[in-house]
Amino acid sequence: MSNILLIIISSLFFVGIIKMVKAKIAGRKMPSILQPLYDVIRLFKKGAVYSSTTSWIFKVAPLVYFASVVIALAFVPVGAKRGLLSFEGDFLVFAYVLAMGKFFMIIAAMDTGSSFAGMGANREALYSMLIEPAFFIILAAMSLLSHNASFCGFYSSMSIGSNLAFAIKLAAICVLIYIALIENSRMPIDDPNTHLELTMVHEVMVLDNSGFDLAMIHIATWLKFSIYATLIADFVINTTWLWYYQVMTFFSIQFLLPVVVGVLESFRARNKMAKNPQWIIMLSAIAIVTFLTTLIMTKKVVLN
Repeated sequence: MSNILLIIISSLFFVGIIKMVKAKIAGRKMPSILQPLYDVIRLFKKGAVYSSTTSWIFKVAPLVYFASVVIALAFVPVGAKRGLLSFEGDFLVFAYVLAMGKFFMIIAAMDTGSSFAGMGANREALYSMLIEPAFFIILAAMSLLSHNASFCGFYSSMSIGSNLAFAIKLAAICVLIYIALIENSRMPIDDPNTHLELTMVHEVMVLDNSGFDLAMIHIATWLKFSIYATLIADFVINTTWLWYYQVMTFFSIQFLLPVVVGVLESFRARNKMAKNPQWIIMLSAIAIVTFLTTLIMTKKVVLN
């Protein structure tokens, strides 16, 4: 339960740090780190508006999306502390619990009957489908390296006895950073600040949501960001450290990742829409190279 609490606390500041970093780089006055939280509180005070063309799917989708992210929290370890739900193959359940929430958001966008929302849902589904192999291939490499098939086993048993093993972990961290950006519709795939429907992805998909529903969608996005940051932090945390060193490292990574995201979004232009699939598939290629390297390291494949 402490894992869930730590991730929830860090998620409250995640997007706020990104906004502060981008404002600082752009030379603008920095907003409060809690500004996104204030915006969500304001949304909670507003009523939701539903189109007459929508069905019950549109109404329950934000709740299912939020619930799927909360359930996914239970699988994530923090350092030596196991996730609330931990078992062999738990990363598969973790991935498809998140996929279920995204599926409901996609069909909810199509339920509106809006061509714009349907276009955003189509792009979201495509990008999620393309990034899925990279996620599973990286986790497969971690499973081979650690000889375990659970999140807790990955991090507690992973061998770091060679420079090559360290390089594999570094590659996994890089891939996970970009997976986090894609799954949360950030640069260079999507620009969350754009208001041009023809180029929007996630924002146009949730264009018809309002009030309480939109607040839950925002909170779920924060939690997903913090989840991926936790998976990255677990590569850095040594499970033999004292608990307060582990917690300090956890919060350090949770602070560092949004800073990195803010810097990336400030200095990197958004990809052209036609190039996004190629860019995402490139991450799968990196994951495949990492996996093949792991096969050689673990002597599953012998080169003559």
